[in-house]
Amino acid sequence: MSTYSLFKWRHFLPDIILLNVRWYCRYALSYRDLEEMMQERGVEVDHSTINRWVLKYAPELDQRIRLHLKLTNDSWRTDETYIKVRGAWKYLYRAVDSEGNTLNFIISAKRDSKAAAPFFRKVLKGQHIQPPRVITVDKNAAYPVALEVLKAEETIEQETELRQSKYLNNIIEQDHRHIKRVVKPMMGLKTFNSARRTLSRIEAMNMIRKGQVKGVNQGDSVSEVKFIEAIFGIAA
Repeated sequence: MSTYSLFKWRHFLPDIILLNVRWYCRYALSYRDLEEMMQERGVEVDHSTINRWVLKYAPELDQRIRLHLKLTNDSWRTDETYIKVRGAWKYLYRAVDSEGNTLNFIISAKRDSKAAAPFFRKVLKGQHIQPPRVITVDKNAAYPVALEVLKAEETIEQETELRQSKYLNNIIEQDHRHIKRVVKPMMGLKTFNSARRTLSRIEAMNMIRKGQVKGVNQGDSVSEVKFIEAIFGIAA
């Protein structure tokens, strides 16, 4: 989709729209927080309008960064954490490599091999992913079962090692904290679909923050802005 058609009929400049989308997906902010922050800058925009911007442009951001992601390494760290969906706790499966680069995530109602196996299949489909040499997990008994299923169907190499070590998984447990901190101010995740869409936006911005895209240094907000403007075709 061209930049012109993407922002056609909008009453605000594309850089203002993308600024709000980036901040919402990057920091622990609510839509009303952003409304107030824009007012301080002389921009009158309702929080409901910012909500519509995020719903429209955040998925586009997630799609556009895919071709720019750096290749991850072959040592995976996999773990689950809790996310509340429609008032009930669900399982958020996530994986990073040994350097903390995000691989992928999935939301599940259960914490068993039937949830772990589809998660690994999803991770393996990523264009920025290397097939795993070793997968480090905690003591969850579902992971060995899931790995045996994947090896039996030849989805994963027979030589792939499963290593159960809570200590070595500290890197992903720390990474969970950023995702949960950004989710906390939001009004709540009402359905699995809304949870998946919301988390994909946050994960996309998190990958940019961590320097996983070409041309962006880790934690460099200036290069983040330039990269996002570039992939949306906005002239500096």
